[in-house]
Amino acid sequence: SAAQLAHLLAFTVASGVLLGFVFCMLYACRALALMVDTFCAHVVDCPDLATTLDEWNVLQAVLRKVSSAIEYCFVALQAVMVCTMPLMLADFYLLGASGETLAKLLPVMCAMMGVLRMFVLAALITDKCTRVPSLINSLSFGPGTDRDRQHTVDYIVSSAAGFYVCDVRLNTGLALKFMYGWSVVAFGLITHLFTSD
Repeated sequence: SAAQLAHLLAFTVASGVLLGFVFCMLYACRALALMVDTFCAHVVDCPDLATTLDEWNVLQAVLRKVSSAIEYCFVALQAVMVCTMPLMLADFYLLGASGETLAKLLPVMCAMMGVLRMFVLAALITDKCTRVPSLINSLSFGPGTDRDRQHTVDYIVSSAAGFYVCDVRLNTGLALKFMYGWSVVAFGLITHLFTSD
């Protein structure tokens, strides 16, 4: 019927826009992670402390600029995920636990997994940045450079580079706490829904 076709078209457009935002964010997060990896590879290939500090300053500035440019989209996508989870559970409860219901909710679950993947990938950027000082500390920059190397390591540690969302440094621990919290909420809702029958 026309109503079902309109519903399908609206769902397709909304899901397409959501997935478009998710893929853009994934692309930006992958680019930032690749920049950190490239910095580390360049430090290993060309060990020069002065160049390392200059390149780290540029990398840190790019990380902060990109993080601040996409943070509102990041927060909006997380809000979509937070709002969608209870609604998806309510749909599952109201439509019944059948294969047809799972088929209807599968596109929503895939979109939410994309948002979750984006969240974890952004957290991994910070984790990569926290491992850079130990890499630099393990390299040899020549005789008599131990003091300069330690200064570089201290500078990188104190710069606290990473992926920031509203001036909060996002790391894997924070992402796991977020997922754990929403798993507890989802489990509680499911338990309440199925025991209230």
